[in-house]
Amino acid sequence: MKKIIATLIAGLFATVAYAQNTPATVKAENEASKDVAKAQQKELKADAKADKKADKAIAKANKTHDEAAAHVEVEKAKANEKVAKADPEDKAKAEAKGDKAVAKAEEKAGKKAVKADAKAIKETVDATADKAIAANKTDAVKAKSAAEVKEAAAKH
Repeated sequence: MKKIIATLIAGLFATVAYAQNTPATVKAENEASKDVAKAQQKELKADAKADKKADKAIAKANKTHDEAAAHVEVEKAKANEKVAKADPEDKAKAEAKGDKAVAKAEEKAGKKAVKADAKAIKETVDATADKAIAANKTDAVKAKSAAEVKEAAAKH
């Protein structure tokens, strides 16, 4: 019930305000609407561009993870092959060498993964900042437009 009453009261005020509109006020409102629409379009474009940039960085990080994991698996396969080919008395030495090569590959893969993740996080943060800046610009245009409409209404 409260919502219905609030809607009726808001409608009453809107009707009163509309009845007081002059041609200058209407023109200012139309211009304000156009400015706000342009600002919103720019914001949407900036958001899309920022999302695309962040998604690209995340995809690149995922690709780096996959490549690094594949490299580690190749090193493991090479090590196992060398152990299998080794003479029985040299198997322990071959296993140790293989383990060392695998450990080195895992370290390198981990380092690449961390760097890729850091870059993806940075791009995501930059994208979020770009979105916030675009939203701020839109809010500024809305505020400026509202002030211009008030000014036009006050003149007449």
